[in-house]
This record gives sequence, structure tokens and C-alpha cells, in this order.
Amino acid sequence: MRRNPTGDAMLRMESDTFDLLDLQLLSALEVDGRAPFSRIADVLGVSDRTIARRYRRLCAEGGLRVVVLRDAVRLGQDQWMLRLRCAPDGAAVIADALARRPDTHWIGLVSGGTEIACITRPRSPGDHDDLLLGKLPRTPSVVEIRALQLLHRFYGGPVGWLPKFRALREEQIAALRPDLPEPGPARLEPDDAPLLAALERDGRATYPELQRATGRSESAVKRRLAALIASGAVYVDIEYDCGILGYPRAAILWITTAPGALDSVGRTLATHDEIAFASATAGPSHIVVTAVVRDTAALYAYLSGPLGRLEGVQHVEATPFLRRVKQLTYRPGR
Repeated sequence: MRRNPTGDAMLRMESDTFDLLDLQLLSALEVDGRAPFSRIADVLGVSDRTIARRYRRLCAEGGLRVVVLRDAVRLGQDQWMLRLRCAPDGAAVIADALARRPDTHWIGLVSGGTEIACITRPRSPGDHDDLLLGKLPRTPSVVEIRALQLLHRFYGGPVGWLPKFRALREEQIAALRPDLPEPGPARLEPDDAPLLAALERDGRATYPELQRATGRSESAVKRRLAALIASGAVYVDIEYDCGILGYPRAAILWITTAPGALDSVGRTLATHDEIAFASATAGPSHIVVTAVVRDTAALYAYLSGPLGRLEGVQHVEATPFLRRVKQLTYRPGR
């Protein structure tokens, strides 16, 4: 393990193309995805042009996208993890169809391509019923549907995986955090729809662009977005290809715990460097996590080591990703 100047352990970055500055830029965008390049450059000690050039390259070659997302947890909206067992010749088509829906994220082909894993964030009970009770059961290639409600988020959402690299010092993180008003209640208003639609397409859209999209003044748009972020109703997130950092492999782990150990296991998992997402679930497994690793040997080392030794864990089912179809956004043919 490499160590940063404070002595804290950090994940090892292994990439022939991208370097520490790229990792720092990604980390800065996780702190504030709308931060001006000038502020990021000042914090990282490089020029504005360098940051702009690195950003463009990360977008072109690293799959970087900045988007604004609704936080279902703060808004009190249900989230579900779907496991769809499919006929081998139908899984990719169904995954692509799910990816085109605005209420789905983190879709992947797992289990050798015969199963789809997907998180849904239905914005109304009708959306949920339409998908689970209508369209999916009538899809001939779907052999089995398992829907697990996400009950409690241990890690993920507004907190991304990159902080586990510890690429930024605490004072750099503090300098990057946006100035926000006092938080109010986390709720969305009907007239927020055009603003959020624009930001879900491009989280770095400028205020003049948001003015044109909403028909509201720049100052009104700026105040409303700051209020939404401060309340936790929405957050700025980034997607990127973990492979550019030397971690191209990922797996979903379905974990069964002793009932009394559910919370302690979940909180401990959240501290593991390999874990990018962890949530308690209702269903046959009690916790679902996404583990990101360098290779299959590293996955085995995690399963047999930190996870295997964790008190309270009774059973683990690992389903490695064969292909990621959608993270936060969907780009056909990617």
C-alpha cells in the first residue's frame, strides 16, 4: 500500500495512461462537481489550462460524466435492487431496454451474462408497478425476477468511492467544498423539473444554460440549485471507468448476516477500501455491496480475508460483473 503524507494508507493506483493528477481531479469533482476549473487548479497547484485539458481527456478516454442526481434516501423514495435471470440470448437486449429508463442506475450483466443486476429509483408508485408488475413479467426472456428493497444505505450515494484513495489532503477538500446556504427540508417542487432535467444531462451546465432551460433568471436558478444541494434533495455525482485507475473488475456481493449483526457488519463494510456501495436489503440476503478490485485474485483475497473474517457474516454470494451497461447515464454502444 502507498502512504500519503499524513501516514494514512491509500489504495494503489495502477494505470499506464492516467496519473495522480487525474485521480486528484476526479476526487475534486466528487467533492464539488460544479467547481470552476480555476478553483480546482488553484487547490491542486496547476494551471487552469492543465485542468481543462485533463478534464477533456477524462471525458473522452475515461468515461467521465458529471450529473446531478436526486437522493432517494433524503427524499424518502423507495429504491429497489433487481436480479433478473434471463435466457442467455435475451439478457443484453433487456439490459439495454432497462438502461434507457430514467429511473434505473448501475445496470450490469453478471453471472456469465445470464443475469441482470439493476437499481431502480421509481419516482412514483405507478412507475414501480409498471416495471415490476407490468413490463418485466411479460418479457419472454425473463426467467425469474427477484426484487430486493434497499432499506438503509451504509455507503454510496453522495459519498463516492474515490475518497478511499485519499488523494486529497483535508485542507484541499475543505477548499473545494461549495459555499451553501443553511439546509432546508429535502423536497422537490414541480417547477424544479426543467432545472433537474438539464442537470441530469450535464451536471456542469452553466447558469446561462440553466436559465435558458428553465426560463428563470440566473440568480433564481443559482439560489434554487444551492438550496437543493444544501438540503440533500440532490447531489452532484460523477461516473467514470474504474479501469483507468487500475481497478477494472467489480462484483456484487449478496451477504447474509446474523440478525443482530446486520448494522455492525454494514458499518464495517463501509470502511473497507474495496466497497463502493453498501446497503441493507429486504429479501433473502441482508446486505448488498459492490466491490471494486484490480483482478480476480484481488476479489478472492477480499472474500477470503477482510470479508471472510468479519464476525456476523454467515453467507456470501459473489456475482462478478461481465459487462457494465449503465452507471449513472446510458450511452448506447459504449
